[in-house]
Amino acid sequence: MSEPIHFKKAKVPASTATLIKWVVIGAVVLAFLGIGSTMFYVVEEQEHVAILTFGKFSEEKVDAGLYFKAPYPFQKIVKVPAKLTQKIEVGFRTEADGTMTLVEEEALMITGDENIVHADAIVEWRIGNVKDYLYNIENGEEFLRNETIASIRSVIGSTNLDFAITDGKTEIEARVTEQLLALQEKYQTGIHIIALRFQDIEPPSGEVQQAFRDVTNAREEQNTKVNKAKAYENERIPVARGEAQAMIEAAQADKESRILSATGDVAQFNAIYAEYLKNKDITEFRLIMETLELIYPNAKIIITGENGQVVQYLPLNELMTSSQGGAAQ
Repeated sequence: MSEPIHFKKAKVPASTATLIKWVVIGAVVLAFLGIGSTMFYVVEEQEHVAILTFGKFSEEKVDAGLYFKAPYPFQKIVKVPAKLTQKIEVGFRTEADGTMTLVEEEALMITGDENIVHADAIVEWRIGNVKDYLYNIENGEEFLRNETIASIRSVIGSTNLDFAITDGKTEIEARVTEQLLALQEKYQTGIHIIALRFQDIEPPSGEVQQAFRDVTNAREEQNTKVNKAKAYENERIPVARGEAQAMIEAAQADKESRILSATGDVAQFNAIYAEYLKNKDITEFRLIMETLELIYPNAKIIITGENGQVVQYLPLNELMTSSQGGAAQ
C-alpha cells in the first residue's frame, strides 16, 4: 500500500495578514458609513417627503429641515414637489426658445354639430395628497394630461361650434374644470386642480377660420357698442334725474316763497284795513303821503294860495337840513 500524502500548511506572511486586516476594517467602516448616510435626509422648502417602511407608506414630512430615519433597506424616502405649483400644456408645447409647437393629436376636437376645432389649454395643479399621488396613479403629469384631454373632448363634443368659438369659452372652462375635479375625487389621484385656462378655441386654419373670426369680430364690436350705449345711459339717467329733482325742489321753494309773501301781504293789508276802519280820513291821508314819498322821494313842496300866489311859509326843510348838519358836526 502506498503511504498517505501530507500537505504542509502555508504560512501567510505577517505583512499580508496585516493588509487583509486593514482591508476588512476599511470595508466595515465604509459599510457603516454607507448605511449611516441613508439615515439622514433633508426636506427642501418646496418638498414633501414620504417615508416608506418596508415599501409601505408610514409617514410624511412637510416642514423643511434635516431629519433622521432607519437605514436602508428598512426605510427609504420619496421626495415630491408638493408645495410647487406646476402646469401642463394640452394641445401645444412651449419650447426652450419660447416658441409654441402645436400637438395636433391633443388639440383636434369634434363639436356637437360635427365640426372640428383646435382647443389649447393650460392646467395649473399641485400635489394635494402625497400618499394618493404615489400609490394610486403612475406618472401623475401624464395621467392629468390624459384626463384633461378626455374632459375637454367630452364638453366640446356636446357644444355647437358657433357657441364654442364665440361666447362659450368661459362656460366650457367651468364645465371642464368641474369634470376634472370629479375625476380626481373618483380616482383619488392626490392631485389638486388650481385652474384651467383655454389659450384658443378656433376652427382649423383657412377660409373657415377667417369667416368665423369675422363673425367673432362683428359680435365683439356689437357688444362694445351695446356696452358703450349702456354706459352712456347709466351716466345720463342719474344726471337727468338729478336735474329734474333740482327743478322740482326749486319750483317747490318758489311756490312756498310766493305763498309766504302773499300771506305777508294779506296780513299787512288786513292790519292797514283795520286802522283804516278806525279813522278813514287820517289813514287815507297817511297812505297818500307815504305813496307820494315813495314816488317822489326828492320832490320839494311849494304851497300856493287860491289866487295862485306863493304862500309865505317857514323854510322848514332848510332848517331841518341845517340842524341835522350841525348835529353831525
